[in-house]
Amino acid sequence: MKTIAKSFKKVSFNSVFAMAVIGSIAVSCSDDDDPVAVDEEEVITTMTVTLTGSGNTITLQSQDLDGDGPNAPTITVSDDLLANTTYSGSIELLNETETPAEDITAEVAEEDDEHQFFFAPSGAITSVDYSDQDGDGNPLGLSFSLVTGDAGNGSILITLRHEPKKPNDGSLADAGGETDIAQSFNVVVQ
Repeated sequence: MKTIAKSFKKVSFNSVFAMAVIGSIAVSCSDDDDPVAVDEEEVITTMTVTLTGSGNTITLQSQDLDGDGPNAPTITVSDDLLANTTYSGSIELLNETETPAEDITAEVAEEDDEHQFFFAPSGAITSVDYSDQDGDGNPLGLSFSLVTGDAGNGSILITLRHEPKKPNDGSLADAGGETDIAQSFNVVVQ
């Protein structure tokens, strides 16, 4: 009985040792000398939307300095929008967990084929249209036009998706991908 147990231990150790040697040889013989860099998801603490129209500039901002922490983002809207007006819009994204703040806008523009903003207007905001495209001619959304209707309340949900399907039908459901940031802004149109 002792002989069988000793033989089993010897075989088990030898088998494990042999598998480890074979595994390390297989890995060291790999011809993949250029491993693919992992592109980490962006950390976005601040989204600033600037709307310019009829001589007015309105700023919508979401700032969440603790990221996924317990505090909700601080949402600010600098002024009311004008009724029946077309605004030129632009979006700036920052990571303010770093000093100085990292400009994520530049990264989104550089990786435009991997990003797309989606806009869901309602109420007195009647439409949003893309003003920019990625390198393949698909919508991006760093710049856009926003149209208001008659006076009233409105809102706009702005969502940035990472690696959406392109082209898509303009809906989040069709686009897929991962949400980098999503924020709804309530506005007054007068």
